[in-house]
Amino acid sequence: MTIPELLSTFKTIAVVGISDKPHKPSHAVSRYMLEAGYEIVPINPTHRSVLGLDCYPSLLSLPDALKARVQIVNVFRKPADVPPVVDEAIAIGAKAIWLQLGITNEEAMETARRRGLAVVQNRCIAVEHQRYFT
Repeated sequence: MTIPELLSTFKTIAVVGISDKPHKPSHAVSRYMLEAGYEIVPINPTHRSVLGLDCYPSLLSLPDALKARVQIVNVFRKPADVPPVVDEAIAIGAKAIWLQLGITNEEAMETARRRGLAVVQNRCIAVEHQRYFT
């Protein structure tokens, strides 16, 4: 699946590692995607809400109805922290895993590919959205 196909097909994005600080990339990127019409599901165990949305400690802690809606898992975490996020993304039935700019983990991405997830790494989802849709 190409990036334009992924971004035009999947509209619900869980953002793992989102910050409540507006100057942080995870916050700004998520705000942009929200304003572009995507549903954002904040994931961070240290926040109760981000962008006015309920924030959850992990993908596995999402209510079942919300788990079923998550299609893209957008990751703002260190590369070493990616494998458990991939495992949770697989467990909830996500369709794609997206590692933000500067984040790569080949082993975790291979696990995701083997389980049928679309994979993007080392790219900013907002930049890619702007490139193809604005």
